[in-house]
Amino acid sequence: MERKAYSIPEAAQALGIGRTLAIKLVQSGQLRSIKVGRRRLVPAAALEELLARGAPDGR
Repeated sequence: MERKAYSIPEAAQALGIGRTLAIKLVQSGQLRSIKVGRRRLVPAAALEELLARGAPDGR
């Protein structure tokens, strides 16, 4: 079964970027995330969206 959502550190690892950059992308709205209880998750589709439009450098 394919995963539907990832924690921010897992999403960062899947994208090949650092955790800090992943957090900045979520905070700026460039990487879509959802809140589930107390956890913030990144839908698998959001990773694909970010890659399709090209990831910014996070500066």
